[in-house]
Amino acid sequence: MLLWLVYMLVLGGVFFLFIAAIGVVRMPDLYNRMHATSKAGTLGVGLILVAVAVFYQELSVAARALSALAFIILTAPVAAHALGRAAYLAGVKPCEDTYVDELAGHYQANHRLEPAEKPRPESNP
Repeated sequence: MLLWLVYMLVLGGVFFLFIAAIGVVRMPDLYNRMHATSKAGTLGVGLILVAVAVFYQELSVAARALSALAFIILTAPVAAHALGRAAYLAGVKPCEDTYVDELAGHYQANHRLEPAEKPRPESNP
């Protein structure tokens, strides 16, 4: 019975990794591709690592698998954000179907984010 659980976890992980691969091929621009790979890829790898922990049933293997899972969950969104920001600052345009570019006009020449509203100078009477 436990082996069937491992099979289902691995099958679920492979399914989500396959969805991530399809997302890389089918999405129209870099930003959508990164979203597909970071979300579905993290879930797929996470399910496979949980399957490894369940299959071996040893504390040392489970600790390594779960620590790797925690590392992936913590670093995948940060890496995707850093790559997306670097691509935006390098001038990679989103697809034509993107309606609103909320960052347009907010970055200075030194790539620092300006506040959305500039503070008003205080007037002393």
